[in-house]
Amino acid sequence: MVAEQRAMPQPGAGEVLIAIEACGVCRTDLHLVDGELPDPKLPVIPGHEIVGRVVAVGEEVSGVAVEDRVGVPWLGWTCGKCRFCVSGRENLCENPRFTGYTRDGGFATHTVADARYCFPIAEDYDAAEAAPLLCAGLIGWRAYGMCGNAATRIGFYGFGAAAHILCQVATWQGKEIYAFTRPGDEAGQRFARELGATWAGGSDASPPKPLDAAILFAPVGALVPKALEEVDKGGVVVAGGIHMSDIPSFPYHLLWEERVVRSVANLTRQDGEEFLQIAPQVPVHARVKRYRLEQANEALDDLREGRFEGAAVLVMKPA
Repeated sequence: MVAEQRAMPQPGAGEVLIAIEACGVCRTDLHLVDGELPDPKLPVIPGHEIVGRVVAVGEEVSGVAVEDRVGVPWLGWTCGKCRFCVSGRENLCENPRFTGYTRDGGFATHTVADARYCFPIAEDYDAAEAAPLLCAGLIGWRAYGMCGNAATRIGFYGFGAAAHILCQVATWQGKEIYAFTRPGDEAGQRFARELGATWAGGSDASPPKPLDAAILFAPVGALVPKALEEVDKGGVVVAGGIHMSDIPSFPYHLLWEERVVRSVANLTRQDGEEFLQIAPQVPVHARVKRYRLEQANEALDDLREGRFEGAAVLVMKPA
């Protein structure tokens, strides 16, 4: 990525202009920068875990006003008319726009967002700690819901931004979390246990008990058959990312006995409302490493190499 000076964007109808306080650095941003996602808007400003303050509103905006503190997620616009939108599945909209991918995002001092896709952020939440909730938290929450209410033993493959947030929620709800990290990552395993995980080990290990469900936060297709080996009859394996390496072939017996493999795509506004209501109750505290805006490339490199625990966040200078 390269830094450049641009004219201040102006909000159109239904939009708001936001002075950004912080923006999380997500693995999806890494996939975008590395050219692994198809057909981005070019040039594009990445970043879709935005926390900031509304400084201007366009016409036809309701429910959001100047000075409101808001968060902007990955799903940034939907048509509201297609068969998915009208059936309560706006996350599968046929003509969506995504923050930091097909519309400019939060690796900047200001951004324009669709007012319909702005969530209120409590004033007492630190901006850097709130930012990861807007994707790592929201997509993780949707993936967690796919495990089903009956799942009590849940495996998290990859213990980064999303998993460390969801581990706090799940253990608060009385679930047993089994955390899988890169083999030999003792620091990551210790981090998982600190946040309440019942067990932590390498992704090549087996947990002490069969799992009811597993969520793959790591974008590694080879983990799908491995997770299937560890889930019990009727268990579900949820792929929680937008991009994953190819899944290798595996014998049918791993899928048999009504095991399920499914993906999670994007989020709905209902997901956002639910999670942002429950997060303060836990309360969720994101572990963050802070970077200045001009250190965005360094943050992406550190994410790529797994050099920190929790989430990376760009913190902007006061407007």
